Amino acid sequence: MLRLCLVARSMMPKTASRSLSAAAQGVRVAHAKQALRDADAVCFDVDSTVITSEGIDDLAAYLGCGEKVAAVTKQAMQGSMPFHEALALRLDAMQPSRQQVQAMLQEHPLVLTPGMATLISTLQARKQHVYFVSGGFRNMIEPIAAQVNVAKEDIYANTLLFEDDGKFKGFLETEPTSRAGGKAKVVADLKAQHGYKTVIMVGDGATDMEARDIEGGADAFIGFGGIAVREKVKQGADWFVEDFNDVINTLK
Repeated sequence: MLRLCLVARSMMPKTASRSLSAAAQGVRVAHAKQALRDADAVCFDVDSTVITSEGIDDLAAYLGCGEKVAAVTKQAMQGSMPFHEALALRLDAMQPSRQQVQAMLQEHPLVLTPGMATLISTLQARKQHVYFVSGGFRNMIEPIAAQVNVAKEDIYANTLLFEDDGKFKGFLETEPTSRAGGKAKVVADLKAQHGYKTVIMVGDGATDMEARDIEGGADAFIGFGGIAVREKVKQGADWFVEDFNDVINTLK
C-alpha cells in the first residue's frame, strides 16, 4: 500500500516529448521501476514536484517581499545556519497572516504538475499508499491534497501558527520537516511504523534524495526534473524523469 508525500516562480514543466523519446536516465533505473511497481507506499515532495512552483516563494511574492526573502535565503545558505533558523528568518521577513494565506490561495491557487493527478489516482487504484512529505506549509498543501484525495493525516509538512485574530505567530518547531534531515526521518519512520517492505521517494531536490541515503530509508529515489533540474539529483537519482507520464506508463 502507498501514500503520497508547496515560494514564487511559476514554471511549467518541460515538454513531454523530450523525456519520452530520450533514454531512461538514472543510476539504477530497472531497480527503481521494479521497486515502484512493488511499493507499499510512495512519498512525494510537493514544491516543484506535486505542484509547479515553490510555495514559500509564491507566498513571499504575494506579500510583496519576494526579493527580501530571497536575500535571507541566500544569506542563510552561505553560512552554517541550521535549517529551522533559516526557515524562521524567512517567515519573520514575511509575517504572513492567516487571512493573507487564505487570500493568496484563493486568488492564485497552487497548480498541480501535469500528470500528477493521474499518477496519484493510478497508485491509489493499485492500493498503494500515497504521502506528501514537504518542507512547505501544511496550510497551503491541504487544498492541493484534497484535489487528489490525499488525506490530511498523510501530509508531513511544516505548520504555520497564528494568533486568534489571524496574526502570524510562528511555526510548529516539532514538525520533523522543520529541521535538516526531516524528510528522510519521516520516510524512515513511516516505513518502520507501518512495516512497509518497499517505499519510494519522489522529488526534485537533494533533501528528497537523502531519504534514500539513510539506513532504513526509501528503497528507491525517483528524481523529477520537469519543473527544475537539480544537477545533483539528475546525477544521483535511481531514475530521473522529466515527465510523470513515464512513471504512469511503468505502472500499467
